[in-house]
Amino acid sequence: EKGISQSMSRKGNCLDNAVMENFFGLLKSELLYLQKFESVDHFRKELEEYINYYNNKRIKTALNNMSPVQYRTHAI
Repeated sequence: EKGISQSMSRKGNCLDNAVMENFFGLLKSELLYLQKFESVDHFRKELEEYINYYNNKRIKTALNNMSPVQYRTHAI
């Protein structure tokens, strides 16, 4: 109805979802725990800005000190 489906890792394999677990941990520590949101619209705006920051500006040492978008563009 809402376009959401539950997804689970394979039994006994904690690494199936490690990338997303890492992302959500960063999202919580860098956005959610740092402020109170006045409304759902305010949260959506901040979330969109964070995702843009994460993809385009946040440097990751594992990606040769590039953002995810820079790394992907460089790799292609």
